[in-house]
Amino acid sequence: MPHFFISAAHKSSGKTTLSIGLTAALAARGRAVQTFKKGPDYIDPLWLTAASGRSCRNLDFFTMFREEIEQEFACFMRGSDVGIIEGNKGLYDGLDLDGSNSNAALARLLNSPVILVIDARGMTRGIAPLILGYQAFDPEIRIAGVVLNKVGGSRHEGKLRNVIEHYTDVPVVGAVHFQPELEIDERHLGLMPSNEAEQARDKISLLGEAVGGQVDLDAILRIAATAAAPPPCPRSAASVARPAPVVRIGYARDRAFGFYYPGDLEKMEQAGAELVPFDTLLDSTLPQVDGLFIGGGFPETQMDALEANASMLRSVFEFIDRGGPAYAECGGLMYLARSLTWGDRTCRMAGVIGADVVMHGKPQGRGYVRLRETGAGPWPMPEGSGGTIAAHEFHYSTLSGLAADTRFAYRVERGTGVDGRHDGIVYKNLVASYTHLRDVAGNRWTRRFVEFVRACKGESS
Repeated sequence: MPHFFISAAHKSSGKTTLSIGLTAALAARGRAVQTFKKGPDYIDPLWLTAASGRSCRNLDFFTMFREEIEQEFACFMRGSDVGIIEGNKGLYDGLDLDGSNSNAALARLLNSPVILVIDARGMTRGIAPLILGYQAFDPEIRIAGVVLNKVGGSRHEGKLRNVIEHYTDVPVVGAVHFQPELEIDERHLGLMPSNEAEQARDKISLLGEAVGGQVDLDAILRIAATAAAPPPCPRSAASVARPAPVVRIGYARDRAFGFYYPGDLEKMEQAGAELVPFDTLLDSTLPQVDGLFIGGGFPETQMDALEANASMLRSVFEFIDRGGPAYAECGGLMYLARSLTWGDRTCRMAGVIGADVVMHGKPQGRGYVRLRETGAGPWPMPEGSGGTIAAHEFHYSTLSGLAADTRFAYRVERGTGVDGRHDGIVYKNLVASYTHLRDVAGNRWTRRFVEFVRACKGESS
């Protein structure tokens, strides 16, 4: 199973645009490309999914067991010609001093050759000690090639190639010259999600042509072919068969909301849910559903349109207020509040949660989260599981005016949540949280949610 790991010397080196471009270029050659993203992330995977036509999967040490990562990788590599794993931050960056959470640790676990992306702006001879240092820091990590990014022209490229060839044994497999049109619009959460940018497909094609023309794809494929084979996938076809749906769960999917892990949606279906997408901006009312899932996104960028669709706001309010089971994450929580303020603009939201959302200029909660259940949540973890959840958050907003007697599903042991101590607002059969959950071995939340929706349906029938 040929594959390679794209990492960088530091964040913002351009590895995401390189990953998208390589994915598009290889797909244009007729290769079936399976992409993976290291760490928790929704936005980069949206782009990589669009570029490959196959769902990008996240591999994350904090929320997943090591064996689970290996199995996820092996199973989703099936049927592909080449795998691309995009790292986060720099190659050796991570949570722990020993690097156990780093990109390098993931490359070592999966026996992946590493393509190192280097932002070459302002560099000439100094690039050699940088590469040598990255090689020497951990001899178990095989840096199989370098892609020079944001190169200043042919003369600059020639100097860099000569220096690297003279001082190191690492091949330069590409040199992408700086072009402003290759940049992807950035937002406060990172790259603009591809489900929102109307020109995303054109951008992906542009990146594929530019990267494909300036990176030696044959050399990349030769490097990929040197990767060690992963362990066999333990899943059988029967283990992922989907039963006949027993409940219908509506989920918001539009320009305001699009942050869903593909695996979570798949596991909901495997648990017996029929997933019904709806548009909070264009649909006048909710479809006929038994439960709701409103994921994250950028509701603040669509706040005027969300407010204008008063019939949908009313439909959502009425569903939850009469006891309809619902789960909302981050952007979904914001949508369910009384109002949303961003700068000098305030817009009315659904009003299910008695609080107001205020956007800030800097992150108010970011990174990994560890929660412990309080017992107030309507679909708790099984007894004996410990009630501890590893997850993540990234939000620029806070809540104001929340009642002192608000019930919470979680105590925050690491992270910020709603108020630094709690997360998971409970109202009737709703849980609304800043935290993003992921259905992994340590927290099979989707099955519990589907079973709760089914129980609620049974009570109302």
